[in-house]
Amino acid sequence: MSFQSIVVGTDGSDTARKAVEQAADLAKTSGGELHIVMAAATVPEARLRSERAGAPDDVAHTISPTEDTEAELRDAAKQYEDDGLKVHTHAKSGDPADAIITVAESNGADLIVVGNKGMTGAKRFFLGAVPNKISHHAPCSVLIVRTT
Repeated sequence: MSFQSIVVGTDGSDTARKAVEQAADLAKTSGGELHIVMAAATVPEARLRSERAGAPDDVAHTISPTEDTEAELRDAAKQYEDDGLKVHTHAKSGDPADAIITVAESNGADLIVVGNKGMTGAKRFFLGAVPNKISHHAPCSVLIVRTT
């Protein structure tokens, strides 16, 4: 099976990095594109206002709720782009599972890759909230990578 559009979610953790690596390997093997999604908690509007107020006029408009997320995503994408892989990054706010599903739907994804984080001990019988939600609502196949 060939995967032309692969979506993977990350929160910047080491375990999520393993899922991104697996997704990148699959995209390279298939000659497909990789979409890396990171959903961040929205930065409070009061903090944004104070940061914008202290910034020069020409850059104040660039201070956004997802600014830190976008920087992390650029870092995550760079190593794979350097290897010749076509990578798209998607900084979202809100629920991570919803963000991943939305990106998958809007980009015609063939596969969503998520990590199994949180599936140890007695909890191993219950999928973590994000992989569980994605597995039930994904518009395509889902690969759950053992990251722990």
